Amino acid sequence: MKQKPSSASDNLVALHDWIEDACSKGAVPVITGMNGDMDTVGSAISLAASNQNMMACGLHLGRISKRVCQELGAPFRKISNSLDLPNNIGGIIIVDAASESQIGFQLPDGVPKCIIDHHESVNWKFNKSDLAIRMNVSATTEIIAKYLNEYSTSTLTEPVRKLLLAGLITDSGRFKHNSKDSFITANEILKDSTIDYASFVEWLEASEINASERGSLLNGMQRAKSTESGDWSIIHSYCGTLEGRLAGLLLGIGHDISLVSRTRDGETRLTARASKKATSQGFSLAEIMVKIAEQIGGEGGGHAGAAGWTGNVDRITAESSFISNVAKIPRGVYSDD
Repeated sequence: MKQKPSSASDNLVALHDWIEDACSKGAVPVITGMNGDMDTVGSAISLAASNQNMMACGLHLGRISKRVCQELGAPFRKISNSLDLPNNIGGIIIVDAASESQIGFQLPDGVPKCIIDHHESVNWKFNKSDLAIRMNVSATTEIIAKYLNEYSTSTLTEPVRKLLLAGLITDSGRFKHNSKDSFITANEILKDSTIDYASFVEWLEASEINASERGSLLNGMQRAKSTESGDWSIIHSYCGTLEGRLAGLLLGIGHDISLVSRTRDGETRLTARASKKATSQGFSLAEIMVKIAEQIGGEGGGHAGAAGWTGNVDRITAESSFISNVAKIPRGVYSDD
């Protein structure tokens, strides 16, 4: 693998050089993580808009992403495997995915790849011609916004700015887990635009929940239980949809950690959120999810304050593994920094 850049500025220079080289050799698909959330989709479409040889594509569009893309007329190509990619490829960019398994299909062999990501955990295998861009930011859209602001300001049209802002807002739980730099990036996105922030957030949130899903969330809240696990308090429940939204609502009750599980087609999914105070005291959900994967299989990762795990064990086993691993983490000293 090419040497990993050491600073934000070096990252952007390396990214620009890699893109210029890859695009000079052929088409460059910009592939999203298969969850199709707003951060991965907004990152891919915005970056692809900066060069005519790039194309945003992926396995899936989440509900919010689908509506936003439709209303903004944002181009995104759904693909099912590597055979759907162009024949003459100069390189592949993957945004917001911590491993190849998170894009949902196997990449073609021998094609240079560039990984643009912000997750704490990473499980990519790199070759000499590959590049890893991993920056300490709250969302991948922050990296793309910084890149476009530096190298392609003409790309920052109103629709692109909205895509970047939507990714930044949704991936951080409405700025609950953002760093100070995230607000600087949000300001740069809004600068010289006509976007009214309050109206934009209201429009974005209107796409999230219908009447049936509101009922599902209420049922999930009614099933919630509180558990003390070592030094930490956990509120946990299960539901069939909108696990992330339910986890965020439950966390607002005041516990250190919220956990929501879902079982579908023999597969169990854990979605968790942690308070800012908990992460400031040394707690990391990403580390917990990785440990669960090591213990019972599956795949886990994410961020300190928001993470997930997916595997083929029953819900109770997965929840028990989560709770027991949380109990092993000592509570540190709180810091506002």
